[in-house]
Amino acid sequence: MDFDKEYREALALAEGELQGCFLQDGPQRELLEAMRYSLLAGGKRVRPVLALKFCEALCGEMEPALDYACGVEMFHTYSLIHDDLPCMDNDELRRGKPTCHVKYGEWLALLAGDALQASAFERLAASQRTSPAANGRACALLARAAGCAGMCAGQYLDIVNVGRELDEGILEQTHTWKTSALLEAACLLGLTASPAEPSPQQWAAAERYARLLGLAFQIRDDMLDVESTEEELGKPIGSDAGNGKATFATLYGLERCRELVAALTEEAKQSVRETFDCPEFLCALADSLAERKN
Repeated sequence: MDFDKEYREALALAEGELQGCFLQDGPQRELLEAMRYSLLAGGKRVRPVLALKFCEALCGEMEPALDYACGVEMFHTYSLIHDDLPCMDNDELRRGKPTCHVKYGEWLALLAGDALQASAFERLAASQRTSPAANGRACALLARAAGCAGMCAGQYLDIVNVGRELDEGILEQTHTWKTSALLEAACLLGLTASPAEPSPQQWAAAERYARLLGLAFQIRDDMLDVESTEEELGKPIGSDAGNGKATFATLYGLERCRELVAALTEEAKQSVRETFDCPEFLCALADSLAERKN
């Protein structure tokens, strides 16, 4: 298996489809421009790649999951726009570029995020690549990841606990909701899109893989906020500490964080090794995220 080649192929499939979004003209064209500005700002596209590759792991093809992959990336982009707003994290750089509210103003960024969220559900619900029943299940999966037991709950805990000393349990719960929930949705969307039905064991393995991957991803993110540079990350470093947020790096220190990332990544890999016939890409992806520099 050539991991880089496979990743590029999945990335190109998602990127090509996203490039065709929100090109219509009309009196709302500045809103569409703001949506495309954030949607096409780059990034690793981890969530759409996960959706595509979990579909492929089950049925041998990525294409059935393409609409779901686009939808989950639209949803992720909405969350980043809102996270960056002055009332949330108040960040001015994202992927080396001005954040949406810095470029377009706060009110337009808010609307761009709202419109991207709505478009994500529209993309899932209207997919012709999958059945109406699968589309309904996909919408429910994404809604669960988004709401009061998902990303919004995680963001709530993240903000309400600013300035407080947190224990491991609260910090892990925060990021299980804030980070892992959408990664889990991406993996399960891939299984839902597949014309081949996943077994209960495969479904549970995808959930476990995503939950562990999300925690490892967040711990690595916290480490990079300490030891990376603004040029490498494409956003300010030290912003969490500056905002009074507890992080895994402040709780454990960098060396313990490295051990945790390695252990969580190995557990994630083991979960898919035991249940999927061709888990090599998913294992290599977990390793690449554990070692990432941005």
